[in-house]
Amino acid sequence: MRADHRRGRSRRNALVAVTALLAGGGGLVAVNYAANASDVTAAAPTTRSARAISCPDVKSKLPAVPRQAQDEVERNLELLDRQTAEAGRRLAETRGQGGPDFIQNAILGPLADKRKATIDRISIAIGRSAAEPTGLDGLAACDLGLAAPGTQPSGAGAGAGQQGNDGPTAADFVDITKVAPNVRAVRRTAGASTGAFTSRCGTNERGQHNSDNDIVAPGVSNGAHHVHDYVGNKKVDFNSTNESLSAQRTTCTNGDQSAYYWPVLRDTSRRGPDANALGGGAEGNRGAILVPSTVTITYQGSPTGKVVAMPRFLRIITGDAKAFTNGTKNANAHWSCTGFENKVQLTDKYPICPRGSKVVRSFAFQSCWDGSNTDSADHRSHVAFPDARGNCAEGFKAVPRLTMRLVYKTPAAPNFAVDGFQGQQHNAITDHNDFINVMSDRLMRQAVSCINSGRRCG
Repeated sequence: MRADHRRGRSRRNALVAVTALLAGGGGLVAVNYAANASDVTAAAPTTRSARAISCPDVKSKLPAVPRQAQDEVERNLELLDRQTAEAGRRLAETRGQGGPDFIQNAILGPLADKRKATIDRISIAIGRSAAEPTGLDGLAACDLGLAAPGTQPSGAGAGAGQQGNDGPTAADFVDITKVAPNVRAVRRTAGASTGAFTSRCGTNERGQHNSDNDIVAPGVSNGAHHVHDYVGNKKVDFNSTNESLSAQRTTCTNGDQSAYYWPVLRDTSRRGPDANALGGGAEGNRGAILVPSTVTITYQGSPTGKVVAMPRFLRIITGDAKAFTNGTKNANAHWSCTGFENKVQLTDKYPICPRGSKVVRSFAFQSCWDGSNTDSADHRSHVAFPDARGNCAEGFKAVPRLTMRLVYKTPAAPNFAVDGFQGQQHNAITDHNDFINVMSDRLMRQAVSCINSGRRCG
């Protein structure tokens, strides 16, 4: 795999009155649907009811995908998602049209044909390096029914201060003063690298926002389906390349051109300016965006030895934006309050902080690198976390450990939430952070020297 691996992707079409829960070739597309002729028995023609195109999940039914096929399989899984979203858009745009068989003939039937061709390509790709999977044809057909509880249709009119049926609820918040201490320090060994290098990059007070993700969905507008805050590199979007990133200025005072971005936190008691926009309210992310009071970006060492330089354009994602449905394997969310960070870290709950204390989101990125790749097909395999003792696995090298600390003055619970995908309930466990290293080689050498010599610099 080339270290600077970039894939061309077609631009995602805007979804009109559609919201999508798309994960690995399955999907639920809910729409505000005025009954077609075939539905008059279920609802009067003037009745608006939430309907959904529901497709079987393909990713979960696949065998282990050979490394040689991962890139092609991933592209086709994303194509399945786009096909489902496009069918949902057509369902919304043609409401009230056609006869009894209109939806099946004009929407569901063509969707099944497209999905079958795409699933066949996935099978063939796997079959070039391993046994070709069988029995996937039954995953092509999708059906139409009432949207599942918890799916909030776009434009449903949820007022300011509400996330609709997509969470969070009061049960997603916990009084941090009532949580038992759960933080344990990692012991350092002789030879540990104890220094720290800090980049001061501001808090995104200028409001650089978009719902793109250049790591996961390069070339795809609105590829994240939720809004990101950005600090560091001043121009990061779905069109970014290594060349464009290296040509941009930065908000960091030391010249660090790296891209640091994370999903915004919102005050859901107030209406935001993107209430009807993709990435924002049109996809369930409602409320006014909160600007952090402080953002601290620090590179730290290894508790068991020295670190080596990160390669320029290394890409790292920490956490899982779909951890609510995917499970905790890749989750890496940490929530706390000022004054409690060394005692309590929450993973799947938002904190209720005492008077005078502020909400803290913190991230510690993977700090073991495979020594050759700046990215990988799943955007994870080229980096890893050290083990419980702080050691990297065989074949991996310790690099500076990027840590980030975001502090917020939030409204009272439960009136704040992190942006996320539909169906993830805006759960605290879905918090995540993205990073593209665009430090100059000289600045990275300074950081490594500082960390390995036990100094604090920046």
